[in-house]
Amino acid sequence: MPQKPSIPKGTRDFSPVEVAKRNYIFNTIKKHFEIFGFQPIETPSFENSETLLGKYGEEGDRLIFKILNSGDFMAKVDEDTYSSKNSNTLARKISEKALRYDLTVPFARYVVMHQNDIDFPFKRYQIQPVWRADRPQKGRFREFYQCDADVVGANSLLQEVEFIQLYDAVFNDLGLKGCTIKMNNRKILSGITEVIGAGHVLVDFTVALDKLDKIGEEKVKAEMLEKGISQAAIQKAAPLFQMEGDAQQQLVQLKSFLTDSEIGRQGVAELEEIFGLVESLGLSATQLQIEVTLARGLNYYTGTIFEVSAPEGVQMGSIGGGGRYDDLTGIFGLKNVSGVGISFGLDRIYLVLEALHLFPETVTKSLDVLCLNFGAAESRAALQLVSELRKKGVKADLYPTSAKMQKQLKYADRRGVPYVILVGEQELEAGNFVVKNMLTGKQDTHPLAHPEAFVLQLQS
Repeated sequence: MPQKPSIPKGTRDFSPVEVAKRNYIFNTIKKHFEIFGFQPIETPSFENSETLLGKYGEEGDRLIFKILNSGDFMAKVDEDTYSSKNSNTLARKISEKALRYDLTVPFARYVVMHQNDIDFPFKRYQIQPVWRADRPQKGRFREFYQCDADVVGANSLLQEVEFIQLYDAVFNDLGLKGCTIKMNNRKILSGITEVIGAGHVLVDFTVALDKLDKIGEEKVKAEMLEKGISQAAIQKAAPLFQMEGDAQQQLVQLKSFLTDSEIGRQGVAELEEIFGLVESLGLSATQLQIEVTLARGLNYYTGTIFEVSAPEGVQMGSIGGGGRYDDLTGIFGLKNVSGVGISFGLDRIYLVLEALHLFPETVTKSLDVLCLNFGAAESRAALQLVSELRKKGVKADLYPTSAKMQKQLKYADRRGVPYVILVGEQELEAGNFVVKNMLTGKQDTHPLAHPEAFVLQLQS
């Protein structure tokens, strides 16, 4: 007996209903990307390993899916490399390509390669799958879509304000009220490490701090100690872990804490400007909050960073995030090109909309009408009617065989079809078709030659 097939852990099949709901989110996000002036691009699903490795920090590199070279990939491995059992050294010999980890680094590579064809500032959006060798859990998968928007070539803080507005517009359109856009600045984090005497381990500090909401304060402190950050430095930074008050009060506390750090004060000033502009413009569906412990562990962020949390009562990780990366293209040789971008977490947004019952009922409607099949002559007339309805934008289909009516009606019911059309022998002789409302059972008759009245009824 053949073994039952399976799919890799952390991947999923999607049913028609699930695809329809995902497309609803995709289309909503895409609509607002374009309203805000972003242009679409696409990049390959895999890149040269050298493009990706070293861009996400040690933990990011560990989660990159590497692709084995084609052919006899072990032929070029010398005996010493093989015997050393060093996976990193061996990987460089047998793998030259890798699945993309995110869309930001490939975007930076794209900008560098196409810099002579791009009009700066360049606003792009990209909706494509990415892959991470992470431990699968609720809302976290090994294959998932990212929905990114970035702008490069302008260092104005107005870009950050625009991205906050973009988040707000999308979530408002989805009916997802009460999300929190958390904001911090990597310059503030640099200033903190400077003040506490841990500037030499900035990356380790931010990577550990980024886990605060996941593993708690004590475990974060333990990880910092493990990474060589002194107990005195951790103790000096401790008040920041429980910083309270509204945004203005937190900014005052940060100014005081960072008095002796120029870069830290610069970060506070940037947050003040962004927060003030957003406050004057107003938000519809979200609230903006300063989160001093927000770090976002990716190394390429240099300024403002964002993370979006779901409304209270929904247990879910972040549903969006991003930030400024003032020299990401510099890793590929193009210096001094400022950039900032955000990403929407499609899968988590899906789970939140599902939990809050926010998907419109019409999203999953795949058919407006199903024409029943009563035989050869009747089905020919029905097919012609279906063709006319499709030309008028009606989602219409004809049951393919003249099965028992009960079976055809059961099929229509399972598909959630609101109307069925009957063109039987009597209707064919009279030149009519009968429309049955599957919810109420009410029936109406219309002429086969003029289905316009029925179409208007559907569209009203």
